[in-house]
Amino acid sequence: MDPALLEQMHLALTGAPVYTVLTVKDGVIIDEYYQEGDDENNTYAFHSASKSLTSALFGIAMGEGYIGSIDDRLSAYLPQVLAQEDERKHQLTLRHLLTHTSGLEWYEWGGGNSNWEEFRSSENWINYILGRRLVYAPGSVFNYSTGNTHLLAAVLEQATGQRLFDYAKKKLFDPMGMNSVSWRTDPQGIADGGNGVIMSARDAAKFGQLFLNGGVWNEQQLVPAGWVNESTTPKNNGAGDGTGAYGYQWWCRSFSNYDTYYAFGAWGQYIFVVPELNLVTVIASAGPQNSYTSRNYFTDYILPACQS
Repeated sequence: MDPALLEQMHLALTGAPVYTVLTVKDGVIIDEYYQEGDDENNTYAFHSASKSLTSALFGIAMGEGYIGSIDDRLSAYLPQVLAQEDERKHQLTLRHLLTHTSGLEWYEWGGGNSNWEEFRSSENWINYILGRRLVYAPGSVFNYSTGNTHLLAAVLEQATGQRLFDYAKKKLFDPMGMNSVSWRTDPQGIADGGNGVIMSARDAAKFGQLFLNGGVWNEQQLVPAGWVNESTTPKNNGAGDGTGAYGYQWWCRSFSNYDTYYAFGAWGQYIFVVPELNLVTVIASAGPQNSYTSRNYFTDYILPACQS
């Protein structure tokens, strides 16, 4: 990699609303930048990048037999779905949640009208999500919704009989030494599967490296290899914009002709994985700001440094 380009990036980052940019190449940290006052011990809210961790745990739980199939009906795990008057909701499947095609009314993508604060301040998040109008036939339209992922977290807790964080510690965090991670919950104590993960940049990089390794860490298969491949393969065209296509709670697109999949959170939180380059880059940013701004450090400096 070209150290001059990385140094240029460090200069460009000085004073920017970005806490850290960390890059792992061939399994080794080759560049680690922190704003003054921060270091490898700081933890950051990764917001919607949390969705990719929830997806990984879903794959583990399915591999262990807690979940039968992604085509299982949601009501098999959350029976309260059957109390919904609109019987079309009874047909919702786990696949619909994984791909953001539940059809439940939600305003989160692209700014403007949003039900985010209403959702977050509700007394019972699950009831709020399930109570949304069904505005599209399930499976027909991509509509990004943290509500979908929160339902997945509730499914995982119901299926495993454990708090999602406890399950994650046993299956991922402890085996990988991801000791910085904490996970916020809703008013009922259900893990905030779509937005609640807080961790260090190094632990975020470990998670990216785990997927780059096909789910293997220290010769142990933590996430089924098939799930790593399936979840990072496009299932729909996403929102149809420059963010990219969508897998199972992972974004997928090409940058500089390199196929990349990535976890993405509000205000510029990223975990990029580029298999062809054996590369993982983590960015943690301050908010509020345009969520795409900090992506430029990856596209304008890190990828060109790899090609030099």
